[in-house]
Amino acid sequence: MKVIKYITIILFSIMLLSSCKKEKDSTNSRITYQCPMQCEGSKVYTEAGSCPICKMDLKSQSPEISKVLETGISESSIFNLTSVWKTEENESIYLKDLRGKTLVMVMIYTTCKAACPRLVADMRNIEEKVPKEYTNDIQYVLISIDPKNDTPKRLKEFAKENYMDGEHWTFLQGNEESVREFANVLAVKYKQISPLDFSHSNIISVFNPEGELVHQQEGLGVDNKETIASILETVKK
Repeated sequence: MKVIKYITIILFSIMLLSSCKKEKDSTNSRITYQCPMQCEGSKVYTEAGSCPICKMDLKSQSPEISKVLETGISESSIFNLTSVWKTEENESIYLKDLRGKTLVMVMIYTTCKAACPRLVADMRNIEEKVPKEYTNDIQYVLISIDPKNDTPKRLKEFAKENYMDGEHWTFLQGNEESVREFANVLAVKYKQISPLDFSHSNIISVFNPEGELVHQQEGLGVDNKETIASILETVKK
C-alpha cells in the first residue's frame, strides 16, 4: 500500500509540474514586443530587442505586465528618450525636464524660407487661441532639424525675431542622432537638399503632461480647432 501511495504522489507531482510548464509556455507565447513610440505602427515582435528605427528597447505587450515604469513614466512617453538637448538659453536638458506641462511641439529650422515661417505662424496662432489662464500649464517647443547651424545663440535670436521669447516658449538644439530619433517618434520626415535647405513634414504634435502623444496637426494653415481642443483637454485633467 505504501508503494502505491508513493507512486500516486509521484504521478500527481509530475502532472502538476507538467501543467505548470504548459501554463508558463502558454503565457510566454502570448507575450509580444513593440516599440514604445510605435515607430512602426502596430507592428509587434515575438522576441525582445530594440526598435530598428528609434533604437529604443522593445517593450513587452503582455497583459500581465504594467504599462508604467518604476519611474512613473509610461512606456509610450517621450520622456523615456535619454538624449540631451541645448535650449536657446544654452542650458542642457532632457525631455523629461519638460514633464508636468502639456507640450505643443514642432520641428523647424531657422534658415527656412518656405514652410517653417508658416509653421511658426501656426504655433503662434495656437498660442493666441488658448485662454491665457492656461499659459503656465503649456510649453510650446520648437526643435531644430538643423543642429549644425541652429546653435543656442541663433535659436535665441530667432525667438526674439518672432516674438517667441517668453518663458512658455522653448527652442531645442540636439545632435544629428537625437534629432533623427525624435523625428522618427513624431513621424516627421526630413532630408537635407542643400547646405542650408531641408525638405520636411509639416506636423505639430500635442503631448499630455506625461509625455504621451494625444494629437497631431498636419499641414500648413489648417483649421486648428481639434488641436486647441486636445490642448485644453490635457490641461483640464
